[in-house]
Amino acid sequence: MTTQPPPEGALDDRVPTGIAGLDHILGGGLLPHQLYIIEGDSGAGKTTLALQFLLAGRRQGERTLWCTLSETEDQLRTTARSHGWDLDGIEICNLALSDASLRADAQYTFFSPGDIELDDVTKAVMTVVERLKPSRVVFDPFSDVRLLAQDPLRYRRQVLSLREFFAGRGCTVLLVQELPRGALTSDDNSAEGVVQGVISLHQSVPDYGRKRRRINVHKLRGVRFRDGFHDVSIETGGLRVYPRLVASEHFDEFTNEVISSGVPELDALLGGGLNRGTSLLAMGPAGVGKSTLAGQFALAALRRGERVAFFLFDESSRAFVARSEGLGMGLYQYVKGGQAVLKQVDPAEFTPGEFAHLVRRAVEQDETQLVVIDSLSGYLNGMPDERFLSMHLHELLTYLSYRNTLTILTANEHGIVGDNLHGAVDVSYLADAAVMLRYFEAFGGVRRSISAVKRRMGPHEILIRELTIAPPGIHIGEPLEGFRGVLTGQPTYAGSSGKLGPGVQQLDGGGDE
Repeated sequence: MTTQPPPEGALDDRVPTGIAGLDHILGGGLLPHQLYIIEGDSGAGKTTLALQFLLAGRRQGERTLWCTLSETEDQLRTTARSHGWDLDGIEICNLALSDASLRADAQYTFFSPGDIELDDVTKAVMTVVERLKPSRVVFDPFSDVRLLAQDPLRYRRQVLSLREFFAGRGCTVLLVQELPRGALTSDDNSAEGVVQGVISLHQSVPDYGRKRRRINVHKLRGVRFRDGFHDVSIETGGLRVYPRLVASEHFDEFTNEVISSGVPELDALLGGGLNRGTSLLAMGPAGVGKSTLAGQFALAALRRGERVAFFLFDESSRAFVARSEGLGMGLYQYVKGGQAVLKQVDPAEFTPGEFAHLVRRAVEQDETQLVVIDSLSGYLNGMPDERFLSMHLHELLTYLSYRNTLTILTANEHGIVGDNLHGAVDVSYLADAAVMLRYFEAFGGVRRSISAVKRRMGPHEILIRELTIAPPGIHIGEPLEGFRGVLTGQPTYAGSSGKLGPGVQQLDGGGDE
């Protein structure tokens, strides 16, 4: 199946699930009058999804029905109340109690599925549906019916019988079934060929942080949908689905505007500035000035009247503001005015899909024109599997490029000085431009240097310049022509210290030693 949405006018007959992200994945919703299997292990969100499906029907004035063999009405209403929902208007039918012929003993409140005959269950379902005439039906857990059938052939025939019955009465039905914990698919797929679609919910528990939940449309007959895994979160208010980002669907008209950093020397280092829609990666050890460099580009954008969004992984919003105010950059006035947004991202609590959703919302709803991601090291820590970092990041940067949004990224490198600095992962090839920031030792002090190492959209300087951080921001000095080995952190010097920035005193004899 393709991942493109259906053509215009194709959504009129769809049945919305009540979950915007899931409807997007499905191309607008479910086809009506069909059977669908919702599968997943315990706690994956199956019941929550099914409740949202019925609540969406209730909002549209439809009759809805919840059928169960094992869950009491009180249990279901307790689940609903945890999300702030009431189930008034939704019919709840415990099939084990709905008919005297299904009762093994009238004094029990509910029964094991083994005490109930499969034919009696089927008859009870049909009786309730004929009486209520619902347009939406949920059977949770339908795994009980599979247990009652005992063999795959009988189970398949039962599902076939229910499919024909429901289709003849205009019902769209979700059959909720359990998966073994950790399994990607059911070990009994005898009913998959009978139903219209299969939607799978999965969850995993990382060594640290909250559960990672995902959803996958395993099968959807006759319609286009977005396949693959999509991140999911369960919050108060229900299931939220974050469709996998496909950058090619968000293409804006190309612009070749060159953006200034507000510091002429920095613009010269980058060959005149950065092109709108490109990305700049600032690499260097901790404290060398990467975040301040990103703040300088943001400040220039804010002064032009553009909107800026900061996504902070490593430091708190308070620390970021305090540092910028200490340098006299004046970013906080734009934050108070709403032109700049600071979003602190806890990598233990966010998935890549959720983060991409945050960025998209900033760009599409808030019309943000510059995005700062500080830093990629924190982004990496939020990934459930490091192998997918480059793919997620590539798609996100391509999306931002297509939306003509300038992106500034920072990446921490391990160590302080020396020639063995390295990052946790090499992502420099993904950025359109890159600058390298380094500490180096000179005249008994620790200095900073900056050099441009890459710019796809045009030429750049190949010189290494001194970087100084002092109010009101960053200052780019003269080329370090008298040094060799600056990037190693321990250069040799054959020039004059007079060309260095403040804080370095002239050596006797001109420093020719």
